[in-house]
Amino acid sequence: MPRLFTGIEIPPEIGLALSAYRGGLPGARWIDPENYHITLRFIGDIDERMADDVCSILGDSRWREPITVTIEGLDTFGGGKPRAVFARATGNGELADLQAEQERMMRQIGLAPETRKFIPHVTLARLKNVSPIDVADYMAARGHFAKLTFTFDRFVLYSSRASVGGGPYVIEAAYPLG
Repeated sequence: MPRLFTGIEIPPEIGLALSAYRGGLPGARWIDPENYHITLRFIGDIDERMADDVCSILGDSRWREPITVTIEGLDTFGGGKPRAVFARATGNGELADLQAEQERMMRQIGLAPETRKFIPHVTLARLKNVSPIDVADYMAARGHFAKLTFTFDRFVLYSSRASVGGGPYVIEAAYPLG
């Protein structure tokens, strides 16, 4: 079974704007814009029975309002040993509430709790053995970031195949909001 996670699709025009930040960082593996997304709940590698349970319970989502998201700046994960460059996203608390609902659902069907804190973001590049100084220079050169805003009215269940990060991702199911 492929690796599964829920997420929010990034509209093409937002993806195009984010793709302007590609390049200028030696050693970065840039994510293709068609694979940009905001992960809500990582599920992982599961068997077919559990995948059916995931699909079924996500269909019971009570969230019925479209959510507006603002992408408002660049950041990194990893501190002194950077491992990713990402664009920060906010959703006025609604994004965190939707993620929390999905976390409860996944626990209800027996999946282990997610141990990482939810930080809404769009990964732009994965970093391995990239100099922290190069990352700092990259971030300093891109200090001005025009906010990008969009509203989404569905979340999706993605699958990913074994690869070196960054996709390709496949939409297995979509769940409308509103």
